[in-house]
Amino acid sequence: MRALIISADNFEDSELLVPYYRLQEEGAVVDVASMKPGSIKGKHGYEVKVTKLLKDVTAGDYDILILPGGKAPEAVRKEKKALDLARSFFEKNKPVAAICHGGQTLISAGLVKDRRVTCYKSVVPEMKEAGALYEDADVVVDNNLISSRQPADLPAFMREIMKKLKFKKT
Repeated sequence: MRALIISADNFEDSELLVPYYRLQEEGAVVDVASMKPGSIKGKHGYEVKVTKLLKDVTAGDYDILILPGGKAPEAVRKEKKALDLARSFFEKNKPVAAICHGGQTLISAGLVKDRRVTCYKSVVPEMKEAGALYEDADVVVDNNLISSRQPADLPAFMREIMKKLKFKKT
């Protein structure tokens, strides 16, 4: 099992770290991809090592894409490669999990039209304008797309990710 997390500086710490460590707990290889080498720093000061440059990532190497929120998606959504990767996951019907502002990358990639989705409250108008079928819930699953609103929703978000990846409850 291989997971890809795409993020940048100013990510929401828990929204990156919880999936990162939970998937590693299950034995998954988790890569953190960003635009620059070294490490990225979260809004609350946590640093995470970048294991792949975004330009070097191949979607076919991964089983799931995770898009954490915070302010990082403002930068990620401007990267053509990030948008192409998201589209590739959708084309192959692989799981994509976006939390908080993470859905902004999917908006920019044109992937939310007519999809059931949730997101952070400040993103709701943009999500609806992009044609998404917004639901105010802790987690929304629409086929391969898993979305949540905020850090408080991480338990539900991770439960659905683990179900989608067919990890058994322990």
